[in-house]
Amino acid sequence: MSGLLDAALSNPWGMLDTMLEGPLHPGGTAATAQLLDRAGVGPETRLLDVGCGAGDALSVAQDRGADAIGIDPEPSTDRAVQGDATALPIKSGSVNVLLAECVLCLTDLDAALAEANRVLGDGGRLALSDVVVDGNRPDVPDTVAEALCLTGARGRDRLTDRVEAAGFEIQTVSDHHDDLLEMRDQVTDRIDYEGLLGVMGERGERA
Repeated sequence: MSGLLDAALSNPWGMLDTMLEGPLHPGGTAATAQLLDRAGVGPETRLLDVGCGAGDALSVAQDRGADAIGIDPEPSTDRAVQGDATALPIKSGSVNVLLAECVLCLTDLDAALAEANRVLGDGGRLALSDVVVDGNRPDVPDTVAEALCLTGARGRDRLTDRVEAAGFEIQTVSDHHDDLLEMRDQVTDRIDYEGLLGVMGERGERA
């Protein structure tokens, strides 16, 4: 059991990838599709997916006819280029929609929002989903907290305030708490969650 725990802590993203089907964020592909609907992504929409990972959202956007490319620090798809949310290698005003799913909490939010503003053209939309935490962050190992997008998580009001301060007008907000619980259940159904926490001792009990 301790060997499994060590492997999970050394590569939490890899562990989640084996446990879950589709994108590694609450709601998966269905949540991405809903977000693209709200951002009006359709044929010929120029979309930039920041932190695109394996490119699942790019596929959803391209199936709609969008001209979609991705940016990721370590791209694992040929539809993406290497880059960072705070320094996008994209021309100013060249994007209709910037998609950021569970990624801005992992970077400098103000710098990333400024870059989003720069690359979006007139009438451009920011399609944002992120993890927010009510109260204190759960007491889990740092690597696990990073995998679950908890290291930079903010309260919802603080996040929306920062988005508005960056010059964006928030049109809709949707709560995906139930999707997060479903994601948790998918993982706990496939691994001995209580056993792993037991190996962690008192810290596992707190978690």
